[in-house]
Amino acid sequence: MSSKPNIVYILADDMGYGDISCLNRDSRIATQHLDRIGREGMVFTDAHASSAVCTPSRYSILTGRYNWRSALKKSVLFGYDKHLIEDGRLTVASMLKAQGYRTACIGKWHLGLDWAQDKASADGVDYAQPIENGPTSFGFDYFFGISGSLDMPPYVYIENDRVTAVPDRVTKNEGKKTFWREGPTGSDFRHEEVLPTFLSKATETIRQCQDAPFFLYLPLPAPHTPILPTEPFQGASGTNEYGDFVLMCDHVVGEIARTLEECGIGENTILIYTSDNGCSPRADFDELRAVGHNPNYIFRGHKADIYEGGHRIPLLIRWPDQIPAGRVSHETVCLVDLFATVADILDVDIPDNAAEDSISNYAIWRGDSLGVPLRDATVHHSIDGSFSIRKGRWKLELCPGSGGWSDPKPGSEPADSPPYQLYDLHADVREQHNLYLQYPEIAETLTQELAQIVLSGRSTPGVPQLNTDGNTGPQSGWLEAFQE
Repeated sequence: MSSKPNIVYILADDMGYGDISCLNRDSRIATQHLDRIGREGMVFTDAHASSAVCTPSRYSILTGRYNWRSALKKSVLFGYDKHLIEDGRLTVASMLKAQGYRTACIGKWHLGLDWAQDKASADGVDYAQPIENGPTSFGFDYFFGISGSLDMPPYVYIENDRVTAVPDRVTKNEGKKTFWREGPTGSDFRHEEVLPTFLSKATETIRQCQDAPFFLYLPLPAPHTPILPTEPFQGASGTNEYGDFVLMCDHVVGEIARTLEECGIGENTILIYTSDNGCSPRADFDELRAVGHNPNYIFRGHKADIYEGGHRIPLLIRWPDQIPAGRVSHETVCLVDLFATVADILDVDIPDNAAEDSISNYAIWRGDSLGVPLRDATVHHSIDGSFSIRKGRWKLELCPGSGGWSDPKPGSEPADSPPYQLYDLHADVREQHNLYLQYPEIAETLTQELAQIVLSGRSTPGVPQLNTDGNTGPQSGWLEAFQE
């Protein structure tokens, strides 16, 4: 390779596999710019986030470590929560920075940071003071973004380690699609302007960094609530406001690609587009179904669930210098794999205490004949801390229901439900036929393999590591049997 590639990683928030028209021929949303990325690069049909919700997925993307190894064993963080990434842990950004990359994060952080305290203030925060343990403490040279989701206070922009404007008002919105929680809001902050602002900052950053290799991590706040398509996109999808917001995300991709080309660096830039989990019910599935659109494609469940609709996500990659146009991969891959893939491309050795669950996908990108799958097994996780393990055609879910928000919800499963679920995804990708009682030996083998992955502190070759302490979540019982 003549020079180090630039890397642009665009992470949508709650976009489903079925929202992208090149992945779903029945999609009612025409994502022309995303389709172009898929057409000129490669698409993955069996790609997964490590979790069915956002904070955990983001942790895995940046650290190369399964989210449940962190202190957060279930649910997500909120805008005032403390930092989740462990002090001193190597991230994709810090690894790339050591290789001479300029690194920038623009968008939704949602991995916690440490606000200065002021017990005399209404919310206990001193917004005039520097913020500690944010993105610039974990490998990013520059950060411009928000602390959590766009519906989580505080509603302020953060540049590096300071807010751009101290909150001067309190806002809230109780609409179903336009919902955001009540909270302090900066004088320069308007919810409907956040996505366009991030796009402007991202293109500006690309132009400023084009003379050296750079890593731009661009986690979008959309199409997560509040769903706020701006005027040019309102009604453009022919579905509902959610579909219009998806088209805004598509527009972001088009503008990023156009900027790379205008700067003359499109050929040697790895442009990745994916999502942190499946689509949320906030999109209004009934409205979308009425016009023939399913954001989660044919998959069961949605955001928060252990089912495929919770964590099977779109993944498109374009890198003209290395990836021929029109490539399609059916290999099982996980977003946790970014770390090892980038390290492989740059020929960087990963220490034993970093990226413990990351497997390089570079061979897939090159189109190598693999012989055997790169991933022996993949572990998934739901919002309530339920585990599943996928190995080849088999997927074992260690809960009797969704583990999330769809039916059967945790605690409401039928009394005669088997304790676990086993699906043959080659024959039943819609997860309709639970085979747990028919194949107990397969379930037992997968349970033992999952326990080994958890207890080893890693799922890749290397010295065993310790998982980070934290609350154990509701699914600790099966694992404790292996620890006795």
